[in-house]
Amino acid sequence: MNFLRGVMGGQSAGPQHTEAETIQKLCDRVASSTLLDDRRNAVRALKSLSKKYRLEVGIQAMEHLIHVLQTDRSDSEIIGYALDTLYNIISNDEEEEVEENSTRQSEDLGSQFTEIFIKQQENVTLLLSLLEEFDFHVRWPGVKLLTSLLKQLGPQVQQIILVSPMGVSRLMDLLADSREVIRNDGVLLLQALTRSNGAIQKIVAFENAFERLLDIITEEGNSDGGIVVEDCLILLQNLLKNNNSNQNFFKEGSYIQRMKPWFEVGDENSGWSAQKVTNLHLMLQLVRVLVSPTNPPGATSSCQKAMFQCGLLQQLCTILMATGVPADILTETINTVSEVIRGCQVNQDYFASVNAPSNPPRPAIVVLLMSMVNERQPFVLRCAVLYCFQCFLYKNQKGQGEIVSTLLPSTIDATGNSVSAGQLLCGGLFSTDSLSNWCAAVALAHALQENAIQKEQLLRVQLATSIGNPPVSLLQQCTNILSQGDKIDRRGSKIQTRVGLLMLLCTWLSNCPIAVTHFLHNSANVPFLTGQIAENLGEEEQLVQGLCALLLGISIYFNDNSLESCTKEKLKQLIEKRIGKENFIEKLGFISKHELYSRASQKPQPNFPSPECMIFDHEFTKLVKELEGVITKAIYKSSEEDKKEEEVKKTLEQHDNIVSHYKNMIREQDLQLEELRQQVSTLKCQNEQLQTAVTQQVSQIQQHKDQYNLLKVQLGKDNQHQGSYSDGAQMNGIQLEEIGRLREEIEELKSNQELLQSQLSEKDSFIKTLKSSQTSGMNEQSLATASARDSEQVAELKQELATLKSQLNSQSVEITKLQTEKQELLQKTEAFAESVPLQGASETVIAAETTDVEGRLSALLQETKELKNEIKALSEERTAIKEQLDSCNSTVAILQNEKDKLELEITDSKKEQDDLLVFWLNKIRKYFIEEKNSRILVIQL
Repeated sequence: MNFLRGVMGGQSAGPQHTEAETIQKLCDRVASSTLLDDRRNAVRALKSLSKKYRLEVGIQAMEHLIHVLQTDRSDSEIIGYALDTLYNIISNDEEEEVEENSTRQSEDLGSQFTEIFIKQQENVTLLLSLLEEFDFHVRWPGVKLLTSLLKQLGPQVQQIILVSPMGVSRLMDLLADSREVIRNDGVLLLQALTRSNGAIQKIVAFENAFERLLDIITEEGNSDGGIVVEDCLILLQNLLKNNNSNQNFFKEGSYIQRMKPWFEVGDENSGWSAQKVTNLHLMLQLVRVLVSPTNPPGATSSCQKAMFQCGLLQQLCTILMATGVPADILTETINTVSEVIRGCQVNQDYFASVNAPSNPPRPAIVVLLMSMVNERQPFVLRCAVLYCFQCFLYKNQKGQGEIVSTLLPSTIDATGNSVSAGQLLCGGLFSTDSLSNWCAAVALAHALQENAIQKEQLLRVQLATSIGNPPVSLLQQCTNILSQGDKIDRRGSKIQTRVGLLMLLCTWLSNCPIAVTHFLHNSANVPFLTGQIAENLGEEEQLVQGLCALLLGISIYFNDNSLESCTKEKLKQLIEKRIGKENFIEKLGFISKHELYSRASQKPQPNFPSPECMIFDHEFTKLVKELEGVITKAIYKSSEEDKKEEEVKKTLEQHDNIVSHYKNMIREQDLQLEELRQQVSTLKCQNEQLQTAVTQQVSQIQQHKDQYNLLKVQLGKDNQHQGSYSDGAQMNGIQLEEIGRLREEIEELKSNQELLQSQLSEKDSFIKTLKSSQTSGMNEQSLATASARDSEQVAELKQELATLKSQLNSQSVEITKLQTEKQELLQKTEAFAESVPLQGASETVIAAETTDVEGRLSALLQETKELKNEIKALSEERTAIKEQLDSCNSTVAILQNEKDKLELEITDSKKEQDDLLVFWLNKIRKYFIEEKNSRILVIQL
């Protein structure tokens, strides 16, 4: 500080100490001083001089300040001073109250210093690393400095940050900072970072920016929040506008649903602050970014459906019909609703069902049209209503039919209590306000856009012009007003009404030969058009001439030659005689050459700076582009070419009819094929089920056949023997199977017997161990342990005995069963032996066979006898095992009694020992007392 006082005091000592010298000394001090305090004081002095002497400090000190950032990172105070100084040098924010020339110079100065700073990309990387510091005095100046760099040379700094490792991710951490100042300035930094850079926008979006920004907006109070909400909304627009990837990510992340609470403004809308109006305006613009007509159709459609499903469209319609809403918010809401419903049938149907809260309720479309044809409403509001009506009818043939139907005689309300959309359009079409004429004509043209049915239906509309006169058609009335020109005094542009009517007629007659015939049926229309085209009028009227030429060209191109007086050839001859083909084509070209034509062709929304510029409609520019070339060709074609073209058209029509006929046939055949396919699939399922059933039945039949064949073989080849031998063979087979089963069961019984024997041997050894332990005489502790172990083993023995008993019972049951089966086999064998007869010539064979059977039977009887012996042995072994188990139980009971006796004896002996111990202790104590008393007596003596 002493150094700083000396420098600042010396500044006024004489003229030799100028500001540049002071700054130079401070810079030398920063560069050469070894003490951190001196360097810190010098940097602080540079900071105080940097606002007033920006150029001098920037030229002399920038390099030293960057060096401080590199070398003195451990001291947050000097780093903060250096960052503030660099911010003052680069930023132009302090230059608000200066003249324009000096402002331009300061902006150039900021750009030059920024260019010097970012020339070394390491400087930006260093600044990004400093933003990781949590210290407020480092982080906040760093955020402001980086924001200023982006404002000065945005694209260059964006590129450096983009290639820097984790550059964008470091900046995203600012949104999570608990200090609101840093968080809010971080939002401003990200605004500048994401401006016009799709790559950075994607990185920021995938770094969870949407979630964080929406959380901040909710925390700040949605539309009632302050300027922080505004900054977050601007950042969201930067991320989403013209970025299809981010828009899809926003939709897939279900963030559209989180936008609904923004528009819950309540019923009492009196408290509309300027900030709330700004916030709500930006929120509406953000919705429009997601459903903009310039987006890919698929992305726009999915966002529109999501907005309807989450209730966002319903909330916007509530604002639309609410009272007390500011005019600019109402206008932007209408534009937003327009793009949310544009081309989406579900949303358009919902909008058609919305009613205004009036008595009686009126459709929202009618209320909006009333504003459009009311000349006292603001111009921007009327444009917004027109756009809303156009979007409602865009690709909506159902809505077009509903609008046209309100003009037809059968649907007009005779009582006049309610006003329909068609009546409002007709009223605007024939009013004295030219802007209302134009808006109504364009709105009605959109009701006919690409809809031939409604073009024909509109020909039925009849208008009552005055009392006592017959009604005239709407087409005739339009041509009548068109022919009157400027004779009727109207407010607004002179040509606006005629341009609107000509656009309506061109849209109406295009692709509709019936409407062309009705138009040409009025003999005054063609002379009027040719007269308008042939005249040499001023520049303002050239547009009307071009539209008249377009209308006449449409009347030629879509003419079906049903009127002999106005065939294609006659109209072309009339043009050649009165106008000239070249002159006609030149007048036709006036439309696309008009300066307002290109502006209208860019966007669907009618956005005009003033009512006088409201000349062309976007959809009409498409029609002009489509028809201008074909009309030019049609004018230059000869009659022979026309005839050939007509023939070609007829051929094509016939071909189209044939094709449509075959298409219908193919469609019907497709339906029949589909039905047949369904029937085939059903029959296939039934067939599969039947096949499985047949397979099962075949297998069963085969089994029956095999059994039958087996029986047949077993019964023998000679049936005269009454099947004796086959019966014996069958019996033999049955006995063999039974014997095999008996052998298996005997093996199981033997294994069970061996297991029981092993268990008995274990028990015997255990009993011997108990006996030996009983006779050996254990001490007290071993006896207690043995008794506990014995009780556990006794319980286990009892459980095992129960198990063995159950096993023996089951084995006895099985043995009984085997014995009964053996008895039955013996009975069958004996019956077979008795039933075998001896007859005539085959006695020898029968005797041999009988001998064989008897041998087998004897073998079977022997095996049965052996089995019986084995069963008897098993039963004896079972009895022995049972006796052994009983003896074990008795032994265990004896041992338990002996154990109890031993425990009583131990208790008695322990008691006797305790009594002896007490007796001897008392005796010893008595002895010592007597000895002590005797010694005392001796001493006294």
